[in-house]
Amino acid sequence: MNRIPMDGAADAASQPGRASRGVQSVDVAARVLQALAQARCPLGPGDLAALAGLPPAQAHPYLVSLTRLGLLKRDPMSGDYAPGPMTLRLALLHLENDPAYRAAVPRVVTFARETGFCVAICTTAPQGPVIVHVERAAFPLHVNLHVGSVMSLTTTTTGRAFCAFTPADRWPQAWREQMPDLPADRRRFDTLLDETREHGMSRSVNTPSPSVSSLCAPVFDASGRLRLALTAIGPTAALDVAWDGEAANALRATAMEVASRIEVSGGGMETAS
Repeated sequence: MNRIPMDGAADAASQPGRASRGVQSVDVAARVLQALAQARCPLGPGDLAALAGLPPAQAHPYLVSLTRLGLLKRDPMSGDYAPGPMTLRLALLHLENDPAYRAAVPRVVTFARETGFCVAICTTAPQGPVIVHVERAAFPLHVNLHVGSVMSLTTTTTGRAFCAFTPADRWPQAWREQMPDLPADRRRFDTLLDETREHGMSRSVNTPSPSVSSLCAPVFDASGRLRLALTAIGPTAALDVAWDGEAANALRATAMEVASRIEVSGGGMETAS
């Protein structure tokens, strides 16, 4: 495995004149966490040490401390390490401070209450779109949707929306690996992406779950960058997926309202007044 290059504050701290001197042991601990984030799956101590560029004996005390702090957790059966509860709390804090997410939640709650359909807020991740909020509604659904679920790029409405509205040259490698191998399958997929761009949203009927359909609308910031996607999900018998249907128009309006609440300000996102 290749050693992970450091970036961010730790990298800046190593350059004279760029930042104040940091704590070397914290920098090393960050390498361990970066290694796990890059792997995107639980790792055994040897693999985690190798990916972080550390000898196993040197990595061990860091793994112990990071586990004690809740930044890592270790499976007692396999011995593999995964992100711990403190890491999750920090991730949620980061999410809750994102203006796009803050703008989306109350409007998704209103949409779900008024339409009766479940709505998922999704954001981008290296492995694919990930659900960060689920608003349940009146219509019962026999699908397993929960925060943290990663949506398939090729078989879900949400995945196709992210592919359609993210330039292909910016797709992470994990996205490229999910693309269809056969030319005919890729052509069909590309046709669906063109359809999604044409209508400004994607849709699925009875797939990937039988008797369940969905619509997905993107949320862009003022620079045109895709920030979130809102996916309405309901029983096929109840959810009208016509491009100009009531559900589609309501979802588009919700996505546009969320977008109107965020604007580019300097290097980050701010809530518009």
